[in-house]
Amino acid sequence: MMIHPATVHFAMVLPVVASAFGVAYLINRKEIMSKIAARTTLVAALAMIGVWYTGSQAGPLIYNYLSEAGKHELLEHKQLGLYLAIAMSIIALLQMVGCRLKKFGLEALAIVLLIGAMFTTFLQGKHGGEIVYDHGKPFQMEQLTNYLNNDDDLGMADDVDSAIDLIKKETATINKKTTAKIQNKKVVEKEEEE
Repeated sequence: MMIHPATVHFAMVLPVVASAFGVAYLINRKEIMSKIAARTTLVAALAMIGVWYTGSQAGPLIYNYLSEAGKHELLEHKQLGLYLAIAMSIIALLQMVGCRLKKFGLEALAIVLLIGAMFTTFLQGKHGGEIVYDHGKPFQMEQLTNYLNNDDDLGMADDVDSAIDLIKKETATINKKTTAKIQNKKVVEKEEEE
């Protein structure tokens, strides 16, 4: 089971939350806001590391199902994910140290870097969406197009509703087959490791 799609949303929103607390701290400079900002940045960094790891596990499972452009996009996505995980870790460290030592300048630097990392995370999310919606779906659409062009059952349908039912059935079958291929590849890779 791929958990990257489910976990990635945490890595998208946590830098936003941490940035909001960081900006609130820059405005009112209360110690409690400093602590909240530092801790939410740490949680955001941990989420980013976790999402990079889950993406590293999910990427090889879908790689062969992507077009050449999709494969290139996936590799760029993985690399940027690693850079974000490293950057967020450094930013969290800076902010934690600044909070602990009560160094406003260090905390301000960390918050500015965090806002930059937040916008980079938005870009990363855009690229992830392109992998799924632009490069992942064409594989299934190609299978469906082949079915529509070459299936005699569809031509023998009595009416439009029957044809639509056949198309829905084939779409479900394609989704199941694609999922089964991905799961099978995962099982084979696991067996090869042992």
